[in-house]
Amino acid sequence: MHRYILVTGGTKGIGRAIIEQFAKEGFHIITCSRNEKDLQKLKLDIERNYTFSKVFYREADLSDRNSLKQFAKYVQGLNVQIDVLVNNSGLFIPGKITEEDEEALPFMINTNLYSAYYMTRAFVHDMIARRSGHIFNMCSTASITAYTNGGSYCISKFAMYGMSKVLREELKEHNVRVTAILPGATLTASWDGVDLPPERFVKAEDVAMSVWGAYTLSENSVVEELLIRPQLGDL
Repeated sequence: MHRYILVTGGTKGIGRAIIEQFAKEGFHIITCSRNEKDLQKLKLDIERNYTFSKVFYREADLSDRNSLKQFAKYVQGLNVQIDVLVNNSGLFIPGKITEEDEEALPFMINTNLYSAYYMTRAFVHDMIARRSGHIFNMCSTASITAYTNGGSYCISKFAMYGMSKVLREELKEHNVRVTAILPGATLTASWDGVDLPPERFVKAEDVAMSVWGAYTLSENSVVEELLIRPQLGDL
């Protein structure tokens, strides 16, 4: 039986690393991003490197509710069982609450929180009905540690962490697992131009391997949260 993982924002960084890890294990991939060319390249790379894995994608901006609905409808139209949902879409805009643009909070809430909320609602009922499935929510160390210039990003990630905890309580009796992922500074394109050595960062591949490890536990157990920091500490 084919297994499917749905990863939002899957063309770069941690999302891409998770796709690579699960494709290596024979999963078929469903994903989205804002860039059609990046999605085409992802499909080409994955299907060339992992011949048993197929990639299904659609361009989508999950900060926009209509775009999100269209993507969810596309996925549902595939008529496949979503075994793993990774709510990975998100962005960071630095700024202080007292100084940032007044649209920063609604924009990051839409992108970092509401996208995960509505994607979860679109697919969780099927998981409940069949009593299986695993939801991973991409939180952050910013979900538990406030920091200057984190502003609305911290707010959105604190909320994402809270949603993960609520979901865990709601879904445990249905045998659906929920894991919050809290990575620290991870070596992705968002850190391009920063003059720091690679060893100061978490590797995206390490996050992906941790996600895979949490997924492969027996049904008796769940990793409720994965807190992953650089060995030398936060930046």
